[in-house]
Amino acid sequence: MARYVFGADVGGTTVKIGLLTETGEKVDFWEIPTRTEDHGSQIIPDIAESIRAKMKEKGIEDTQVVGAGVGVPGAVNADGVCYQAVNLGWEKVNVVNELHSKLKLPVKAGNDANVAALGEAWKGGGQGYKNLCLVTLGTGVGGGIIVEGNLLSGAKGSGGEIGHIHLVDDEPETCGCGNHGCFEMYASATGAVRIAKRVLAATDEDSVLRGKDFECRDIFDAAKAGDKVAKECAEKYGYYLGKGIAVVASVTNPEIIVLGGGVSKAGDMLFDLLMPSFKKYVFPGCGDAKFALAKLGNDAGVFGAARLVIG
Repeated sequence: MARYVFGADVGGTTVKIGLLTETGEKVDFWEIPTRTEDHGSQIIPDIAESIRAKMKEKGIEDTQVVGAGVGVPGAVNADGVCYQAVNLGWEKVNVVNELHSKLKLPVKAGNDANVAALGEAWKGGGQGYKNLCLVTLGTGVGGGIIVEGNLLSGAKGSGGEIGHIHLVDDEPETCGCGNHGCFEMYASATGAVRIAKRVLAATDEDSVLRGKDFECRDIFDAAKAGDKVAKECAEKYGYYLGKGIAVVASVTNPEIIVLGGGVSKAGDMLFDLLMPSFKKYVFPGCGDAKFALAKLGNDAGVFGAARLVIG
């Protein structure tokens, strides 16, 4: 008899849900709206209802389901309690208990970035490795750390918040966390734009970026095309990216570091940019980690949430 598992990745706009086999084969993936009104009170009931509807559609019995895993944008402790998820309107929600009470199936929950790392380790860019760091480079910098096959969640689920490693003193701007000089202020997509604006302000040299409302990808495209100023911007970005990853690697000693998120679409160029500062700052015993690009894209959280339940 076939065995199945469900994974749900809760975002601020949509919940991505997947039906997979116990071995991680994709059966069906779909999305439902994230209803954040009334402090997000309908999010968990909607997930339960959608999973039940899919089971009915596919003719799947309860005895065929291992369980359901959920990744949420907030810290989640070992008991499945999410203390706060601002984008969802949640304040101290026990995700595991609430979903289990409605679904009547085994449930596990985790932070979305941590869960994405588990997905990449299971079926993505880190497949086959037990010690892995996922670094997601998007609007911010997220991360997930896996040690000997287990997620590093910490006492209250805040483990792996690598975007808020302190990198730079005397940074005048404030990070979203309230501190100054955090890793994500330089290595995120918005960080790349911040760096480029500062470089442009410090020189009169011509650049295709000058006078434009550019995005992160424009910087890398211009650098690849030979724009001198854009290349300087990209190199500065790579310096901070490599330095931040060196700190993470020196603490966790991963076998492989997987880069995901929108910025990772720059491809192998990122490895060339980050490697000089990574090698400069990493503890020598941790410097032989492999690097790879994430493979699962927006599905990483669904795969990882499913993997949570399988154990």
